[in-house]
Amino acid sequence: MTQATLKGSCLCGSVHYAVTGEVSRFYHCHCMRCRKATGTGHASNILMTGAKLIFTEGEGLLKHFRVPEAQRFSRQFCSNCGASLPRTSGSSDRVVIPAGSLDSEPPIRPQARIFWDSRADWSCNGDELPRYGEYPD
Repeated sequence: MTQATLKGSCLCGSVHYAVTGEVSRFYHCHCMRCRKATGTGHASNILMTGAKLIFTEGEGLLKHFRVPEAQRFSRQFCSNCGASLPRTSGSSDRVVIPAGSLDSEPPIRPQARIFWDSRADWSCNGDELPRYGEYPD
């Protein structure tokens, strides 16, 4: 794992953040909820552990949506532009970062495609990343 501080912002530039912690995973998730949330074939998320998330600008513009029946799934976004933004997951020291919200290159590359068995048939079929039907071990 790599210790890092990652910075990013929303599409309209009103919300800015910094996350410091261990960069532990980078997955493309193909589950139905991630497809619906992004409007694309998958969500690209980075997981940081032992992390601290700070919104340096625009925190008052944040909105949070949690799917009521979902054990883990939620979304945090800018109320001005709708862009996905980081959120805590499970405990307060685990942060999920939508990779597209970063303002610079992350210190790791995607490691796997998860929930591959539920992917849309038209989505992403040409790379060498490992594929998992659900979460990897």
